[in-house]
Amino acid sequence: MPASLIMSPYEKAWQAMQQRIARAADAADRDPAAIRLLAVSKGMAAEAIRALYAFGQRAFGENYVQEASAKMTALADLPDIEWHLIGPLQRNKARAAAARFAWVQTIDGPAIAERLSATREAGQGPLDVCVQVNISAETSKSGIAPAGALALARAVGSLPRLALRGFMGIAAPEAEATRQRAQFRLLREILAAAQAEGLMLDTLSMGMSGDLEAAIAEGATMIRVGSALFGPRV
Repeated sequence: MPASLIMSPYEKAWQAMQQRIARAADAADRDPAAIRLLAVSKGMAAEAIRALYAFGQRAFGENYVQEASAKMTALADLPDIEWHLIGPLQRNKARAAAARFAWVQTIDGPAIAERLSATREAGQGPLDVCVQVNISAETSKSGIAPAGALALARAVGSLPRLALRGFMGIAAPEAEATRQRAQFRLLREILAAAQAEGLMLDTLSMGMSGDLEAAIAEGATMIRVGSALFGPRV
């Protein structure tokens, strides 16, 4: 086989993920184009990100502001790359996050939202944000409790220079898909309640490498995938 026809591991993983999303969408009677893939690149080198970019991936998720900033600098020649912060944000990193990210998906209280709003430069346009909800009720997970999610969404939605897009959640690593789906369904119901109040939201960021089928079945519009695209982190 000519060398030009041999797929790299990243290309194989990329194509396999597109097929997996398509199958999950078909099973849920949904349009796969309505499901956005966020490549979770935390712990991965800039060249791994560049490899996925070459296949059409544009949105990448990072957990740490400092690590992400180094990659942003290394990949500054890719002007349409979109960076999402998907890890907990400390208040002292909020200014840097507001300046360098397109999305922050981990707002779990009013103080961090207010700090992002205050430090986002008007010329950059609004910062897209999500309220993170602790749908698994695990003490090890970040996020506001479901009972407080609507009130926080109202507060965040009123802040200048932020564009509240929706909610983000992480399900517990359950072996049974029905239990995964119940947690994702809770997040979908929170989104529906917020929309019923008039909040113009469009994003359910939920589902990862191990449970994306359950998330898509419950209405995920963005899935966050790391190991299935990049392989295990060392």
